Amino acid sequence: MGKKIVVITGSPRKKGNSFAMTEAFIQAAEAKGHTVTRFDAALKNVGGCRACETCFKTGKACSFDDDFNMLAPAILAADAVVFSMPVYWYSIPAQIKGVIDRLFSFVVGGRDIAGKEYAVIACCEEQDMSVFDGVRAPLERSAALLKWTKAGEVLVPGVLNLGDIEKTDGCALAAALAEKF
Repeated sequence: MGKKIVVITGSPRKKGNSFAMTEAFIQAAEAKGHTVTRFDAALKNVGGCRACETCFKTGKACSFDDDFNMLAPAILAADAVVFSMPVYWYSIPAQIKGVIDRLFSFVVGGRDIAGKEYAVIACCEEQDMSVFDGVRAPLERSAALLKWTKAGEVLVPGVLNLGDIEKTDGCALAAALAEKF
């Protein structure tokens, strides 16, 4: 039986390297019978958390109405969440960080989202794999708080320019990630 998977992307480049890996993952996941909901955070209006702690008081995840409120129901219903992004300045890009920060609304709002799986698809310019630490550590800590388990990760170094991912096995690895759900 297929799972409900939410894919959250953090790149503003529609033809970029992380988008190519995202597409490969989604195609493979759908071919396996999973239902995929994609949310391109960089192309949406999602602000950071304001720590007002009024989450779900208005019936929506956040009292400040932006595109996160479209995503929240999908996350609640999902079996798994996949975060896909390039590394920006050794960390999570701001475009997706707002979404990750807003996961706080489920905790404050008393919504139990424990038991989900998560995965990470990321790429970076440098060859040094420690560059991914700024993505992995915050996601691992957030997942621990939410009681999510890691299904897998695809971390591809050495890609910067459009199309560089095609010189790697990144898309094949992203497609293979679908097998872990």
